[in-house]
Amino acid sequence: MAQATNGKMTKLLNTPLKVFTLYALVVLAGSIPAYYYIVNRIWLSEIDMHNKFVKRKIEKELNTIAINDTILAQNIRLWSHIEPGINLQPVAESTRKNDSRYTVMKSTVLHSKRLNRFRGLSSYLTINGKWYHLTVETNVEETDEVISNIAFVTIGFFILLVIGFIGLNQRISAKLWQPFYNTLNQIKTFDLSSRVPIAFEKTNIVEFEELNNSLQKLIDKNRATYQEQKEFTENASHELQTPLAIIQSKLDLLLQSKSLTANESEIIEAAHKALARTSRINKNLLLLSKIENQQFVDTEMMNVSQLVTDSLAFLAEHSETRNIVIEMRVEEYVYMEGNRILLEILINNLLMNAVRHNKDNGLIRVDFSKQGFIVANTGISNALNEASLFKRFSSSSSQTPGSGLGLAIVKQICSRYHWQIGYSFDNGFHTFSTSF
Repeated sequence: MAQATNGKMTKLLNTPLKVFTLYALVVLAGSIPAYYYIVNRIWLSEIDMHNKFVKRKIEKELNTIAINDTILAQNIRLWSHIEPGINLQPVAESTRKNDSRYTVMKSTVLHSKRLNRFRGLSSYLTINGKWYHLTVETNVEETDEVISNIAFVTIGFFILLVIGFIGLNQRISAKLWQPFYNTLNQIKTFDLSSRVPIAFEKTNIVEFEELNNSLQKLIDKNRATYQEQKEFTENASHELQTPLAIIQSKLDLLLQSKSLTANESEIIEAAHKALARTSRINKNLLLLSKIENQQFVDTEMMNVSQLVTDSLAFLAEHSETRNIVIEMRVEEYVYMEGNRILLEILINNLLMNAVRHNKDNGLIRVDFSKQGFIVANTGISNALNEASLFKRFSSSSSQTPGSGLGLAIVKQICSRYHWQIGYSFDNGFHTFSTSF
């Protein structure tokens, strides 16, 4: 499975949620000054209307009451003391100006440093035929309180909105994306060599249904191609058996001829070796086909420890000729159910690989237990290419070439029994480990 090279991976479902939350936060931040501007405009407009109403009321009431100028002046002074927000002063007609509105900051309490905002009206009116300058100032400090309350309420709704987004995203997405996760799980467990058919769950979501149909077509096509390649390999290997046997028998007859020269004998011997290698490849290809086709269905309970011991005894002759030392730790009486032929092939291939690709005076370490089978050997000083190590016709060493199918067969047997096969290189040892 591909891994992310940079940064931390995130789920697709969480990406739009983050964008929506960020967008809602930006809208919230922009809504607060917008609220302030709109409410402030409405509030000032209402206060201006209120101040005009106060002006009209004062002008009407004072003109309705018939009092002389002395009593009027006394009443105005008393009124200005009782209502400090309203001031009425006599002026000359020549100083009269147009009505105006203004905003002023001042303290409502004596010697207080806290300033409040007032909206004022400067206007002129006539009482008893004389001109007066009227100023009406109304406190608008409550606007800030209203804006604060609106901000708190907006933030509260934003928090509820985010919590709702998260809850709905989890509940709806879990159901909405379930077909996708079902398809993903089937793809993860899909094995091209398996004969078990794959069937995607039907869904009423167009995109997922198109994805399932496309994957089904791709899998069917790959399976058909894979099956054709298997049949071709199996048929070709099977048909080659007879010609190879005939050629080998003819070469054996030629080698027995007394009229052969030394040069002709060397040529026939080289051809005989090449033919023997071709025969081994052909047999291994047939073996791979049989394993893939699950033709080794017979199983029995066997002492695998004994199979390992017998295989080591058989390989002792090959290792002694090159002075290769074998250190082994084989746990006794490890029983396992499986096909005897396949287990013998797996053990022999790993041990033969350790001998073939070892160096003279080298060392092989064998560790067998209920947990797994580990074979480590000295050899070339560089690590092998793990990407192609278990592929067919991939030889791990150019000095000791084989058929290139031994490890591929080991890999196929491990897949057959759902075992794990791995490779590592440490302290000059090439280690192949099979975990049961």
